[in-house]
Amino acid sequence: MANADKRDYYEVLGIHRNASETEIKKAYRKQAIQFHPDKNPDDKAAEDSFKEANEAYEILSDPQKRAQYDQFGHAGVTSGGFSSGGFGAGSPFGDIFGDIFGDVFGGRQRGRGRRGDDLLYNLEISFEEAAFGVERKIDIPYAKRCDTCKGSGAKPGTEAKVCPTCRGAGQVRFQQGFFSVSKTCSHCNGEGRVIDTPCPDCRGVGSTRDKKSLSIKIPPGVETGNRLKVAGEGGQGTKGGANGDLYVAIEVNEHAIFAREGNDVICEVPISIAQAALGCEIEVPTLENQVSLKIPEGTQSGRTFKLRGKGIPVLQGYGRGDQIVVIRVETPTSLNKRQKEILEEFARISGEEVHPLKRNFISKVMDKLS
Repeated sequence: MANADKRDYYEVLGIHRNASETEIKKAYRKQAIQFHPDKNPDDKAAEDSFKEANEAYEILSDPQKRAQYDQFGHAGVTSGGFSSGGFGAGSPFGDIFGDIFGDVFGGRQRGRGRRGDDLLYNLEISFEEAAFGVERKIDIPYAKRCDTCKGSGAKPGTEAKVCPTCRGAGQVRFQQGFFSVSKTCSHCNGEGRVIDTPCPDCRGVGSTRDKKSLSIKIPPGVETGNRLKVAGEGGQGTKGGANGDLYVAIEVNEHAIFAREGNDVICEVPISIAQAALGCEIEVPTLENQVSLKIPEGTQSGRTFKLRGKGIPVLQGYGRGDQIVVIRVETPTSLNKRQKEILEEFARISGEEVHPLKRNFISKVMDKLS
């Protein structure tokens, strides 16, 4: 096929030009299954489409070749197709052939160890536990080897037999066109052996469900969304395969008076008008204890004070954040008659000098209007 006659590779796979690697692979799988010669014997058009999709995938799945194609088109890359003559390195089948025909034909290979599944456990902890770390015991479900059949799946006193269909291979092979395809044996589901009398406890699976307790150390400084990996504590592998991993997803409960911003702790503290005007010394709670804080006279609502080193420890690092104290000047409510009289007298004798913010605001308004 001459370059001038070639279709755009993105058009061939039916994807947009900024498609991700996953989208490219998914589109190619769909095309390969649809136009595979085994599914379309003696169909020249399907065979050509199959080769065209194969060539497009070979280019677009390689970041370097894709970049050259995006810049120079077909002239920037050498044609691929079946030029390599097989399914080894350099062919798109090298990483996808097994996946496609595993889906179409169920191609599981007998005797290959299977890694256990990864497990996810959601763990709620308090604000203080997140700040300083904690060790928690958790119970997780897992599959353990059946004690009755010792993992064989067969009823005690019996044993699995070699599958008569695949003769223990776990697969059967058949020839179609120029392909020799292995198909998972439907009789033994790829195991190579069949169980005539399954174990009554595990029903032939070889494992039963159980729970195990684990002690999990939560490091200081974690926050909601962090995941801790506990290697080898996931699902049990089969046929010698490794166990999966356990991931502990952290969710930190909200605190009644503290909030978190990065490694800093935010705490809003209310004070009275008199305390704000005259100045005072107040007790401020921190994650560990209470500390004294001097409030200077004339403090406005929203002013912040910093307590250094009273915040959250740095996760897997050194040092701590700070505690930011936000002052909230509280306006009194439900005043009695005497209190109202005092405030009214205060208002009468107060000039602009005691209300700098108000004076500044009025000045800006007047400048705007003039």
